[in-house]
Amino acid sequence: MTNTRRVSRVAELIKREVSQMILFDIKDDRVGAGMVSVTAVDVAGDLQHTKIFVSIYGSDEVRAETMEGLKAVTGYVRSELGKRVRLRRTPTVIFVEDKSFDRATSVLSLINQLSLKRGESEPANDEVADGSMVNDK
Repeated sequence: MTNTRRVSRVAELIKREVSQMILFDIKDDRVGAGMVSVTAVDVAGDLQHTKIFVSIYGSDEVRAETMEGLKAVTGYVRSELGKRVRLRRTPTVIFVEDKSFDRATSVLSLINQLSLKRGESEPANDEVADGSMVNDK
């Protein structure tokens, strides 16, 4: 139990520090090309490896360029983590693009298309035919 608590605390600390590095410290133009945000950090139980999930806003070309930039500065990020986070060994860093936002957007788009195809002929479960809402309480 204590180990999982420590791993989650280290993950949050790494997330905060890497977010700060991306905003203020990394000077690579490729990283600044798209809006980059750290969405999650997975740290191995032995604290030796970490995956940093980033969400990148922009075209596919901008995303690919930004990921190349992040991979290029991996050594710098690991070095800075070693200075900022007090661990016996600094974990290896792997950047992974988080595409969950894109999947959520496509699912919402499909739902909207289905509701448009269905039309307004059938009221939703919580609506009455005249458009007023039904109170479930």
